[in-house]
Amino acid sequence: MITFRDLQIHFDSFHAVKDLNLRIEEGEFFTFLGPSGCGKTTILRSLAGFIAPSGGSILLKDRDITRVPIEQRGIGMVFQSYALFPTMNVYENIAFGMRVNKAGKAEIDREVRDIVRKVDLREAQLFKKVSELSGGQQQRVAIARALVLKPSILALDEPLSNLDAKLRVQLRRELKQLQQQFGITTIYVTHDQEEALTLSNRIAVFNGGNLEQVGTPQEIYNHSRTEFVCNFIGDINRIEPEMIASSRLREKIDPGRVAYIRNEKVSMHPLPGTDVVQLRGTVIEREFYGLYSKYVLRMAAGGLLKTIEQESGLAPRRVGEEAWVYMRTGDIMQF
Repeated sequence: MITFRDLQIHFDSFHAVKDLNLRIEEGEFFTFLGPSGCGKTTILRSLAGFIAPSGGSILLKDRDITRVPIEQRGIGMVFQSYALFPTMNVYENIAFGMRVNKAGKAEIDREVRDIVRKVDLREAQLFKKVSELSGGQQQRVAIARALVLKPSILALDEPLSNLDAKLRVQLRRELKQLQQQFGITTIYVTHDQEEALTLSNRIAVFNGGNLEQVGTPQEIYNHSRTEFVCNFIGDINRIEPEMIASSRLREKIDPGRVAYIRNEKVSMHPLPGTDVVQLRGTVIEREFYGLYSKYVLRMAAGGLLKTIEQESGLAPRRVGEEAWVYMRTGDIMQF
């Protein structure tokens, strides 16, 4: 549905986006993920028409929209700050785009009240100033204002970053439900890996203006293609060369390449399988999280390994206690 073809965006001598080739399918919840300054918001704004590319093209359903005016692209945008009009009430904010498009009064009223119900706002809030609403309610107003125009694409630029942690988790679920309810192609920009993993059908990871990897959350997490993706997504152990040299790992993996394994794939309990390797270490740290504990072990051969253990009611491992750790070589990523 959306195709970026050899897209380049330069600001004087700074190359914000370098030769981007990417296709997003209709109905996908697609996330642009990466650290600040990696180009993800710049790409979103070029899709919406706020930034003109320096080279390449953007196609929407095989129609070149690279130079098409913003209002003719059919893209609803929700900004990080929501960009609501503080002097207008909720109704006027949502109705604004329809009034600009010269829709009739009866049509505006019908569509505004319909979208308000769909985004779980109460009609009693329609005539409140947006400043009287909570952050979560303001976000729903911003989404309603975008959706009431019936765009073919919804573009969301870090819409949860200004909210507290508990509300972010709640609204994450609501966003996904809304996207599924409307079936609208959604492009979501975030630096939050957890948001990307829980919300997305597919993720594009960016670094320094370059596209590092595109894939499902499972592919990005379990089969990272580059060392940057491996380290950026989730928490991970680097398997030090001395651990490899002093164990059966040297027979199972390439000792000349950098090796990583996810924390939860290291266990202090024996694992089934023929590709399991065990290493000896000493517990030097434990953090209790209720359902699980995180441990850090100093390995006998040198280096540290972190592991996540479910709380089972058994006595926890104590700091200073020696322990074996187990890992499957198939879970190790090398670069």
